[in-house]
Amino acid sequence: MSTPTPSTSPCWNCGHALGALDFGRADTCEKCGRPTKVCKNCVLFDPMANNQCRESSAERVVDKERSNFCDWFKPRQGGSNAGAASRDSMKAAAEALFKKKG
Repeated sequence: MSTPTPSTSPCWNCGHALGALDFGRADTCEKCGRPTKVCKNCVLFDPMANNQCRESSAERVVDKERSNFCDWFKPRQGGSNAGAASRDSMKAAAEALFKKKG
């Protein structure tokens, strides 16, 4: 797996480093061949959010692994733990909710 640099983004599927110009509607990862302009490669993708997107104005995209026309798309930088903070905060909220009193 290629290590992304600050000017690159990792492929959502294989982690290969992608450049800023690799996110056109028809572009694919040169390593695994999967589309690059997909929800799973976007900074707004969040499995815990409504429609798995943090942008409430974005149109719903059913298949998060297919290329789409979303105007809100921005390539994510670095690792693939974009939803980690959301998972941690949701876990803490659930624990607080079900915490035994007394």
